[in-house]
Amino acid sequence: MADIFDYLKWRGVLSFREDPFNEVDNLVLAMLSYSDFDGILEDSFKIVSLRTADRKYFEKHSRALARSSMFHFVRAPLLMDDMLKGSRFRDTVLTKYVDIINSDKDMQMAAVTFLLSDGSAYVAFRGTDTTVAGWKEDFNMSYMPETEGQLSAVRYLNEVGAKIKRPIRVGGHSKGGNFAVYASAFCEREIQDRIIAVYTNDGPGFRNEVMEREAFKRILPKVVSIVPDTSIIGMLLTSNVGHVVVKSRERGLRQHDALTWMVRRNRFKTAKQSALGSFINKSQKEWLSRIDDESREMFVNTLFSFFEATGMDTFDEMIINRRSSAKKIMATIKGLPKEKQAELMAILGDLLQSSRLVFRSYIRNIRRGRQDR
Repeated sequence: MADIFDYLKWRGVLSFREDPFNEVDNLVLAMLSYSDFDGILEDSFKIVSLRTADRKYFEKHSRALARSSMFHFVRAPLLMDDMLKGSRFRDTVLTKYVDIINSDKDMQMAAVTFLLSDGSAYVAFRGTDTTVAGWKEDFNMSYMPETEGQLSAVRYLNEVGAKIKRPIRVGGHSKGGNFAVYASAFCEREIQDRIIAVYTNDGPGFRNEVMEREAFKRILPKVVSIVPDTSIIGMLLTSNVGHVVVKSRERGLRQHDALTWMVRRNRFKTAKQSALGSFINKSQKEWLSRIDDESREMFVNTLFSFFEATGMDTFDEMIINRRSSAKKIMATIKGLPKEKQAELMAILGDLLQSSRLVFRSYIRNIRRGRQDR
């Protein structure tokens, strides 16, 4: 079961002239944006070679730890080792690295730009990390027309596009995919016209009022959405674009780890959406249709008040200190006013009811299919 690491070993010897940029190349660069280049790259247009970035990164971080980790954002920097072994990516240079976290504004945005040997630039937006602020911003998308992270992504792409006069590809994984589409839609028109393609790799969609804007409609033909067969994150909200559905060696939520997506030659191994994926997709859409923006906002703020009560900024810290975190979370839940507890339970009840309705419809369709045989 080949993945993007195997792709780099097998196809990395081919230059972009021999085999033009493809959807798998996109994922390699999108995932590499999870690397913490702090102290290696700057928020400027000074360039650093891939070889230098690789060497300096692993002077600060353990390769052994990366290889043994179950988390994609820890393993992703290992891609650099294999990228350097072939001519395809060996001459890549990196520039304009930013990593912004603002808990007060529920905002997390990180990005890096890759200058490729085919004369193009790939602007990569990082997906959600383990910060509470980053995850809360994901949930905020359900009731906010735009988030601080999305607006920051637009500013970043405008800066890069004004400075680097190359054809541009834009992409990201998870929330990074959402940022890639949003930034490409609402950047300066001259920059948008230079965009070749926009890749959202299992990235969430948008609210209807965003998709109805003319700038969004203009970029839509260039958007490529890639999701695993049991996509959960990539099916949140809507996107008005068809999905390339791909095989993963994992199941359920673990399929969100794009390092598990299966590759055949220079393309992903395609699949059909699984029954579980379809069920989850329809359930969350049914649930969102049942609750208004005010209820969504209350639910998100209440849910994250539990995590914020721990006084910790990341979920990693909560896991390490799980006993004290659990006590603080339970104390916060018990301390909620009764009316807030009732509102929260009502919203969770709506979620359960939505799942039941979709499940009943699913069973009816199966029975009808049997009767038609």
